Amino acid sequence: GTPLSLRGDEMQLSRGESVGDTARVLSRYVDAVAIRTLSHAELETWAEHASIPVINALTQVEHPCQALADALTIRDRLGGLDGVRVAWVGDGTNVLVSLAEIARLTGMQVVAACPEGYEPPAGTPVQLVRDPAEAAAGADVLVTDIWVSLGDEEETAQRLRDLEPYRLDGALLGLASRDALVLHCLPAHPGEEIA
Repeated sequence: GTPLSLRGDEMQLSRGESVGDTARVLSRYVDAVAIRTLSHAELETWAEHASIPVINALTQVEHPCQALADALTIRDRLGGLDGVRVAWVGDGTNVLVSLAEIARLTGMQVVAACPEGYEPPAGTPVQLVRDPAEAAAGADVLVTDIWVSLGDEEETAQRLRDLEPYRLDGALLGLASRDALVLHCLPAHPGEEIA
């Protein structure tokens, strides 16, 4: 396949054309679209109006392509997924939501250490704990994500204070299994969510 990258300001969307019209037109020119947008509702509008596959490349709600890449890495490094214990540390972001769903489908167990107010949405299939050490104990995989996501910039100081005890560092890694993997969806902010 040949990828074609189109930003919203490069299309008629920037001039007021609807997402539905754009989805119908692009369906006549390409075989699939991968949409990276904060608005999950906008992604659903693309899927509703397109006659081709629409791939969720990222929304505020989910990040399935990242989680799929993480699952493939875990499988490649550990030889399988069933029974793998994944420790999530920090904010319950879209990456956690998608990783938990893949875990549910493949037999992995996700234990998520999130502070109060930073939990994943209700119904996310994780074991929720408050203590990062409890999540990391015996884990085969340790995962984190940035503390200040796009759209959260006004809350930076508060988020840094609240999430400080949830840094993925050598002490947590020392509690995990001997050959544990560390994953991060990047870009990392050393000294914040990861040491």
